[in-house]
Formats: sequence, structure tokens, C-alpha cells
Amino acid sequence: MKILFTFPGQGTQRAGMLQALPQDGDILARVRTVLGDETDSLDTPESLKHTRAVQLCLLIAGVAWAQELENNGVPPDMVCGLSIGAFPAAVVAGALGFEDALRLVALRGDLMEQAYPQGYGLTAITGLQLSQVERLVEGSGTFIANINAEQQIVIAGRDDEMAAVAHKALASGAQKAKQLAVSVPSHCELLREPALKLQQAFADVTLSRPRCTYLSGSTARVLWQPEQIADDLALNMSRTVRWRDAMIAANERDVRLAIEMPPGSVLTGLTRQAFREGDMLCREQSNVALIQRLAERVKAAR
Repeated sequence: MKILFTFPGQGTQRAGMLQALPQDGDILARVRTVLGDETDSLDTPESLKHTRAVQLCLLIAGVAWAQELENNGVPPDMVCGLSIGAFPAAVVAGALGFEDALRLVALRGDLMEQAYPQGYGLTAITGLQLSQVERLVEGSGTFIANINAEQQIVIAGRDDEMAAVAHKALASGAQKAKQLAVSVPSHCELLREPALKLQQAFADVTLSRPRCTYLSGSTARVLWQPEQIADDLALNMSRTVRWRDAMIAANERDVRLAIEMPPGSVLTGLTRQAFREGDMLCREQSNVALIQRLAERVKAAR
């Protein structure tokens, strides 16, 4: 039986999210050595209007909260991140150095925002099957970006084109169609060029074989080779997220406890829909003592 750490993507961020990090680490001091004074304003409302700051905040928070659990005797057997969440997942797995991750994520955010500074984003459609959404996006100029659950599909594209698809989705019986707090058209071919530029930057970074299982949120495959993980991290901005498939794969690989790192609880709900058995919770709504008890139960069942 295994323990999985999950790491959320954009849309979960909120102002002040770095002000309540665990106190048992020096993570912000390490951030400051790379980013300097930018560190102090990353999680302000103004900064979080920009993709770079959002992605850096999610990286920092994910690593900090995961380290806190490890320091309290709850290490992961497997990690998986949604979109930008793949970067803290790779750091926690020991495949990517934290300082290298900071530099790469800063570049990732800049490349994405420069490619599409305004007028684009993501919209989540709830209540329709993938095949229904595929028919709606055909010829619309939009793309399937995330397959988060059986009936939660995210599309990417221009704001007006997504709004038109959202209108059709609601008319077709969707429960909800909501534009997300993401200002770029992630996880589709629109970001192919920025992804290739980020891939070039990985040539100057040395990755290691992970010390725990690294599960790709894009391909739902387990990756062990450093070059494969580098490819996954660099190109995931232009690849469809297959979170549902990834969580099914995790459950089939004997994961029985999935713990979502802050911020938020979105992944916990999505994971619950994919798992056939096991417990899933988010750190933000669960104290360390509870997580330790559940982790001990998982370890005892091995």
C-alpha cells in the first residue's frame, strides 16, 4: 500500500498564500537567493495577475508543505502534479533541484505570458462526457486542455471562442461552464513554441533518477529516467492533462492514501472520483496528526 502526494495547478492560487508556510524550513531564504527582492511580493494580488508569480507561488508552496509532512514522518511513495504542479512533484521526488526549479518555472511563466498576454485562458465544463465536449470544440478554435474527471473537461483558447463553446455546453445539458483564473491557453498546441523554448533551457540542468515514483499528470505514465522527466516537465504546458487517467493508474498501483498539497482541495475531489478504494484528503483541511494516523495505517497494510 502506498502514499501519493498531489500538487495542484493554476487557478488554486490566492493572495497571501506564502505567508503561512510551515515554519520548520528555510524555503523562502532559498527562494531569495534565486529571485532576490521579488520573493517578498510574489503572492500579492497585483503579482498574482501574472503567470510567472502564480506558478512560482505554487512551486514554493507545494515543496514547503510536502517537506513539512516528510519531516513529520510521512514521506511519499509516489508524486503527481497537475500542470505546473509537476515541478514541485519533481523536486519532492528528488529528480529536480529546488533552485533549478525556481529558475525554470520563472522562465516557464514568462514564456507562456509573453506568448499570450491577454484574451486567452481556460474554461472548465462540468456535466458532459469527453465525447460531447470534443464535438462542441470541433471547428471552434478551442482545444481540449484537461481531462480532470469523467464529466469535468477543461478547454483552452480565446476568451470569446471559449464563451461560445460554454454557451453551447450549457444548452447541451452541462451543469456548469466556468472560465478559470488562468490567463493563458495551457495544455494545447497553442503553447507548442513556448514549450520547445523551455525544453532548450533544460539542456543546462541536470536531473536525477527520482527516489520515489514520479507519475506524469499529462501521460498517466510512471517515469524513472531523468531525460523522460525533463521532457515531461518542459512540454506539459502544450500537452493535454489526463488527471483522471493518472489517478486511476495510481490507484491500480496500490496507492491507498492521496494527500493534496496546498493551496486548495480541487485535486482531492477529482481524485475521489477516480479512486476505487483508499483515502484522499488535502493538507489545508487536515492536521498533521490525522495524516500521520492514516499514513501509519497504510504502512501497516504493506
